[in-house]
Amino acid sequence: MSGVGVIDRSSPMPLYHQLKQLIVAEIQREGLQPGDRLPGDFELCERYGVSRTVARQALLELEFEGIVERERGRGTFVAPQRTSEGIGDSLIGRFEEVSARGGQHSTQVLRLEKVPASETVAKDLALDVGTPVVEIDRLRLVDGRPWAFTVTQLTESIGEPLLTEDLSDVSLYGLLENRHGVRFASGQRSIEAQAAGPALARALDIRVGAPLLVLRGVARDEDGTPLERFTAFHRGDLARFDVSVRRDQPTG
Repeated sequence: MSGVGVIDRSSPMPLYHQLKQLIVAEIQREGLQPGDRLPGDFELCERYGVSRTVARQALLELEFEGIVERERGRGTFVAPQRTSEGIGDSLIGRFEEVSARGGQHSTQVLRLEKVPASETVAKDLALDVGTPVVEIDRLRLVDGRPWAFTVTQLTESIGEPLLTEDLSDVSLYGLLENRHGVRFASGQRSIEAQAAGPALARALDIRVGAPLLVLRGVARDEDGTPLERFTAFHRGDLARFDVSVRRDQPTG
C-alpha cells in the first residue's frame, strides 16, 4: 500500500476509526481486488504509529463490515463482494432480486424430475409421504461465480408443466405466474448457518466445512395451500441477507 495517510492525533475521532478510513481509502485508491493482501497488525502499527490494540480493533470492525477477511496463518485480504438478498416481506425469487441490482445472474439446471415426497417435503407441502412432486436442482451463479445451490419442490399439478420447459436463466416464479397462471400470495422463510458437506462443496467450488447461509421457504396461494418449497444453500463468503425492520407505533 503506497501513499500512506496520516493519523490525526488532535482529532476527536478515535484512532481505530481513522485507521479504518485510511485502509478503505488505500483499497479504493490502489484499486485492490478481492483476495489482494493487506497489511496485518504489526505492519499497520509500524506504518501508522498506532498500538496493536488500535490496529486489531480497526481490522476487526472492517472484518465485521465485510470489507476485509482474515485467515489465521495467512494474513489479511480484501474480502469478496457479497451479493445481498432480502428476506423481508417481498415474495419474489432470487432471480428478480439480483437482476434488480444489475448483477449478472445465470442458472444451470442440474436436475428436473418427478420424485416421491419425503417426510419433510410432504409436511411442508401438506401432502402424504410418497406423493409425487416435481424437484428442481439448480446452481445459481452471479458474475460467473457459483453463488447458491437451490433445491425446489413443487406440487405435481404446479410443477408438471415445467418438466418440458427450459428453466435456465429464468425466474421460476415469473414463469409460473406469467405463462401458467399460478398466483403466489404468501410464504414463510427461515435462515440458518451450516457447514458445507462434500457434495455442496463440489457444486459451489468451496472447501468442505466452509460456511453456508441456508435459506428455506414455502410459498402458498391465496387460500393458504402450499405450492412450492425451496432450500437455497448460499456461499457464506459471497452472500448476505438484508432485513427491513420498523418500530411499531405505541398504542394507548
